[in-house]
Amino acid sequence: MSQQGERSSGFPPLARDDARILILGSLPSQRSIAANEYYAHPQNVFWRIMSALAGADGNYSERCRALTSHGIALWDVLASSIRPGSLDADIQMSTAEVNDFKQFLTVHTALERICFNGQKAASIFSKRVPEGIVDSRIELITLPSTSPAHAAMHFDEKLERWRTALTAVCAV
Repeated sequence: MSQQGERSSGFPPLARDDARILILGSLPSQRSIAANEYYAHPQNVFWRIMSALAGADGNYSERCRALTSHGIALWDVLASSIRPGSLDADIQMSTAEVNDFKQFLTVHTALERICFNGQKAASIFSKRVPEGIVDSRIELITLPSTSPAHAAMHFDEKLERWRTALTAVCAV
C-alpha cells in the first residue's frame, strides 16, 4: 500500500496533574485539526455527552475547564500519522507515532481509568503501547465511539455507557 497524504499531528494532552480518568481517541480528525479543538466535528457527540455528564458547555475553553475540573483528561493514542481524510480506517499504521504514555503516567499519578473513545483507539493502544507502561491498578475500558461514523448505536445508549464508565471514578 502506498503512503499518501500529509501527516496529521495530534494535540498535547488536556489534563491537570490530578486527573483520574484519561479519555483517549485515536487521532484528531481533519476538522478538529483545522479548528485546533478536540472533537470539533459538529456531528461528533463527544461534547454532547460531556455536557450531559460534566456540564461541559459554552465555548471550547469553558468545556475543557469543566472536564479538567471533574478530573477528566483528553488525549489521543497517536501523536501523528499519515491519514488521508478523517476515518480511523485510513490511518496508515506504518507511519503512526504513539504518544509518550510513560511520561504522561509519571506525571498523572492519580489516574485510575483509561477510557478509549472507540474500538480503534483501544486496538492501537494495545498493539502499540508497550506492556508494563500502564500500572495494573489503572482500569482500561473501551467505550462506544462518539464519531459520526459510528452511528449504529443510539445516542441514549452511548450516553449511558459513558455515564457508567465516568461516574464510577469521577463526580460527574
